[in-house]
Amino acid sequence: MSLTAQQLAALMPDATQLESDEPEMESSLHYAQLALLVACLEWLWRDRSDFFIGANLTIYFSREQLKNKEFRGPDFFLVKNTEKRPRKSWVVWEEGGRYPDLIIELLSDSTAQIDRNLKKELYQNRFRTPEYFWFSPETLEFSGYRLVNQQYEPIAETDSGWLWSHTLGLYLGIQAGMLRYFTETGNLVLSPQESAQRLTEQLRALGVEPDV
Repeated sequence: MSLTAQQLAALMPDATQLESDEPEMESSLHYAQLALLVACLEWLWRDRSDFFIGANLTIYFSREQLKNKEFRGPDFFLVKNTEKRPRKSWVVWEEGGRYPDLIIELLSDSTAQIDRNLKKELYQNRFRTPEYFWFSPETLEFSGYRLVNQQYEPIAETDSGWLWSHTLGLYLGIQAGMLRYFTETGNLVLSPQESAQRLTEQLRALGVEPDV
């Protein structure tokens, strides 16, 4: 008996509640870097509701992958033009077939080879993620790739060593040992805490003592 698409969909299990299955981050330095990447972009785009940021969150992209338990979870990924809401994981077939538009991996001794090779091939050939970056919080190794004719090509760096992201509309670059975002005009994208501190300094410069 043949089934309609609607009948087939009704028989499929609900995958929206799949839990993430990612290991803990390598170190407190990795945690701090990941938190900074998330916080700064969330704050910059605080008036937008059309994106999702995944932080150390599993991406489920096939039912075969579920059976084999070959889970893949980038340290940081961004999906644009989607609903901004909490998710326990990113389930590709529950998200209209959408894969990340940008991925950042934080290198460590135990993951560097996988990030540079296996994951790079997966993101290029299966995910078709337009931009892929990696950064080591320990050694400060930093590279970026853009998908050109279905192949990743290195992104040329500026004189400052920054890499432009078309997806973000921002530069990525290293400052004070951390990977940060910079605007097209070269301004550092601040975190909420840095923004509050700058406002406090500006008020005090005007002779106004802010309420604590």
